[in-house]
Amino acid sequence: MFDKLAELEKNHEELTAQMADPEFFSDPSRYRDATKKLSDLESVVRLYREYKVVDQALTDNRELLSELDKGEELYDLATEEGAELESRLEELTAELKVELTPKDPNDGRNVVLEIRAGTGGDEATLFANELFRMYTRYAEGQGWRVEIIDLSESEVGGVKEVSAIVEGRGAYSKLKYEGGVHRVQRVPATEASGRIHTSAVTVAVLPEADDVEVSIDEKDLRIDRFCSSGPGGQGVNTTYSAVRLTHLPTGLVVSCQDERSQIKNKAKALRVLKARLLEIEQDKAHSAQAEERRKMVGSGDRSEKIRTYNFPQNRVTDHRIGLTVHQLDSVLAGGIEAVVEPLATHYQAQQMADEVGQP
Repeated sequence: MFDKLAELEKNHEELTAQMADPEFFSDPSRYRDATKKLSDLESVVRLYREYKVVDQALTDNRELLSELDKGEELYDLATEEGAELESRLEELTAELKVELTPKDPNDGRNVVLEIRAGTGGDEATLFANELFRMYTRYAEGQGWRVEIIDLSESEVGGVKEVSAIVEGRGAYSKLKYEGGVHRVQRVPATEASGRIHTSAVTVAVLPEADDVEVSIDEKDLRIDRFCSSGPGGQGVNTTYSAVRLTHLPTGLVVSCQDERSQIKNKAKALRVLKARLLEIEQDKAHSAQAEERRKMVGSGDRSEKIRTYNFPQNRVTDHRIGLTVHQLDSVLAGGIEAVVEPLATHYQAQQMADEVGQP
């Protein structure tokens, strides 16, 4: 581990020296790559340097103790200091192991969030609307921005499907485990007999692609323009501002009707299309991840659940890690840290264990 840390520190020093050279700025692409690498190294190098300082202090402390007699006032002080240094060294070792765990290259990206009502009819659309509101509130609490791309509402005020872009630092790293089938158990407002119904909603979380990674040839696109539907006033449904993009090589279709401007709608739709194309490319490169992503949405059937929201018991259960919290109201109000953080910790620990187990 420490050989790797020394190598990373050396890389950090070399990059820092390169960026001090004025000629380095003449190549924007090279400068951008170096800045990103330097930023990625900053945390682990800072921890490693502190580790070395604490380790040396502990060595000096032990040498001092070997020269002192028990019972001396200085001996007791040195013993107390040594215990504190050992504790800090253990903390730094644990933090460094986490830093050295391979990072998901998508963690720093924005998110394309897609929510669709599954089995359960009107009740599923109502819950889809609640889930979207939950993620929106969580995003607001994180200081992120949520921009709706396409929205299809049901007659009862629910959401048949919604696509949105979530912009903000760490958005994908926090939301990436939310993809899958979310099941709700409750008594619908329209249920006179008080019988509990079970409905399902699918959630897909895709990392947004950078322009340099996914380029789309205009000749590969079919662009259809149509009148927007739904709320928004007279201007929405009387102008051909809505845009539907069909990517001919893959058959992917993305619509956007949120803006009054056709140009803005096309730009938004392209962002979603690029995210889906990036997902396809990454799936090709990582076959295991591809299978996992195919499982993410499934068929929207109730049995393919990753999480259950049980209203009568005020309970949220994540079936992947066996986590249950009785904070349903808080979770749906955007307080999903109670579930998101344990999930991240679980998968991070799992990844670290896999790394240790590798030859």
